[in-house]
Amino acid sequence: MIKKIVYGVLILLGVGLLFFYFFQERFIFLNGKKLAKDFVYQFPQTFQEINITTQDNETLNALHFTQQDSKGVILFFHGNKGNLERWGAIVPYLLDYGYDVLVMDYRNYGKSTGSFDEAKMYEDALTVYDHLKDHYTEEQIVVYGRSLGATFASHVGANRNPKHVVLEAPFYNLKRATRNFFILAPTFLLKYKLPSDKIVPKISVPVTFFHGDDDGTTSFEESKELFELVGSQQKEFVAIPTGTHHNLKDFDLYKQKLQELLK
Repeated sequence: MIKKIVYGVLILLGVGLLFFYFFQERFIFLNGKKLAKDFVYQFPQTFQEINITTQDNETLNALHFTQQDSKGVILFFHGNKGNLERWGAIVPYLLDYGYDVLVMDYRNYGKSTGSFDEAKMYEDALTVYDHLKDHYTEEQIVVYGRSLGATFASHVGANRNPKHVVLEAPFYNLKRATRNFFILAPTFLLKYKLPSDKIVPKISVPVTFFHGDDDGTTSFEESKELFELVGSQQKEFVAIPTGTHHNLKDFDLYKQKLQELLK
């Protein structure tokens, strides 16, 4: 009887590990529904839908919000949940700071093509940045990453020379972030690293962190650890008291600090 119970537990454990390994993208990249190529985005702001070709001939779908007499552009790397139908309604608040905004969907999100591939996603981030360099000087480009997007924003900041890198609610690396959700998660099976802790030491341009101390999604304390690793001599950690993972843009402290760095 005991042997049967042990065997049963081992089988269930094995099935669970296989499920985690083969379906981990469903937990990491919450891309939601795919969007048809002819899907029409509708937002009240002035914007252009663009498609950028990647190095491996895939297509990255993006929204470029513009305004007259802008001071530059914010390249926004969004979080893991949802596609441009959602994020196109979120990011236009940044227009209030006098900058245009470009937000792209990662491969396999929305209208973007391709399969999830960490190395290629880093390449994609640089490809979109280089696209902007055809229209703006680097001194006019601010790279902004939120949550998952902070890893890609950090990669751009480490390999290019934007005006500023802004990281909102970043995580230390995917292994730690996964354990924050479930301490017993088999992180040794993760195919993705998303090692912000290995990337940020290579950033030499100005960097600002924003993190709420009531964030239940990414660790506030680990964000402070990550900040200490940043290589730039011009860096600031802005802690937002009572801020969560989703409401930092509503706080006066956030608005004040962002206004200062986007002057």
